Amino acid sequence: MRDAVIVAAVRTPVGRRKGGLAQRHPVDLSGELLGALAARGGFDPVAVDDVIWGCVGQVGEQSNNVGRSAVLAAGWPESVAGTTVDRQCGSSQQAVHFAAAAVISGQADLVVAGGVESMTRVPMGANVADQQPFGADIRARYRGADGFDSDAVVPFNQGVGAEMIAARWRLPRTQLDEFALGSHQRAAAAQDQGEFAAEIAPVAGVTDDEGIRRDSSLAKLGELATPFDPKGVVTAGSASQISDGAAALAITTSDWALAHGLRPLARIHTAVVAADDPVIMLTAVLPATAKALQRSGLRLSDIDVYEVNEAFAPVPLAWLAETGGDPARLNPRGGAIALGHPLGASGARLMTTLLHYLRDHELRYGLQTMCEGGGMANATILERLD
Repeated sequence: MRDAVIVAAVRTPVGRRKGGLAQRHPVDLSGELLGALAARGGFDPVAVDDVIWGCVGQVGEQSNNVGRSAVLAAGWPESVAGTTVDRQCGSSQQAVHFAAAAVISGQADLVVAGGVESMTRVPMGANVADQQPFGADIRARYRGADGFDSDAVVPFNQGVGAEMIAARWRLPRTQLDEFALGSHQRAAAAQDQGEFAAEIAPVAGVTDDEGIRRDSSLAKLGELATPFDPKGVVTAGSASQISDGAAALAITTSDWALAHGLRPLARIHTAVVAADDPVIMLTAVLPATAKALQRSGLRLSDIDVYEVNEAFAPVPLAWLAETGGDPARLNPRGGAIALGHPLGASGARLMTTLLHYLRDHELRYGLQTMCEGGGMANATILERLD
């Protein structure tokens, strides 16, 4: 039977908005990362059947199939195809799922999956602007629902959804702020100990993630406003950062890797997608996790580490409360609150970090899930290979 294994995984540092990566065109950023991936994986780009690239803001500099443009920017052979996918924040995680399906089915032997987002150069929502992407039928279906503004250009609001989660799971402001501070502390410790070095390819002179706030404190977090609800609990401090970055993984089969002298690092054990209420929007990580565990035949206690994207602090906290997961296994090197959330790249960034954590600690199973616009979520289980 054909399987899907990862033979290389690399990411750029995550740059802050208007930070060190801001002057780098997203196509050039992507191309440079593809070059680093091939170098680290030891494969010839001519063997790549396809590049599946995640990107949310597919407009302006990220339009016109940024995945194919990345291939050309990398200097790879013109025979290498590329495409771009949008499953909102999970775009590059979905790209990995598509790549795994392609190699398992025999449609391809070697596929690169990843993504990019330059939120400095292509601001979040730039691809929506005043275009009214939601028609009358959707507005009619959800009109009257709490948290749904039928008069807005985009009637679904993730920040409002985060407030709804906090209310449903009774998560107080202090708990959110404590979680946010912990994310920065874990990320700072990992950076200080050089734990990100093996997964990062320096770009444009930037060598480290820029979003970590070492001077953060509960006092400072407590001073921040709650923009989504004047009486709410979610702040900019307990939300993911607007960021720039890219990440990529090379995916093939065990047999193809062996035949070409490549070393499989992990197997893509299980890959699923799930959907839930689009108004609260961010809860699909729960059915996605349940679906992944059911299909894998594993229990959560079998999973050694989990990456649950910190789009907003209520998401991983509700996930912990609902699943009974071990807080010590959750985002051990920090998450998007500290490291940043370059939308189309985040799924591949989380997976790259997860893979390196499994290898560094000689653990077997890792689970990754992340909430996505439209009330969806992907979940992936990796199995480390010796």
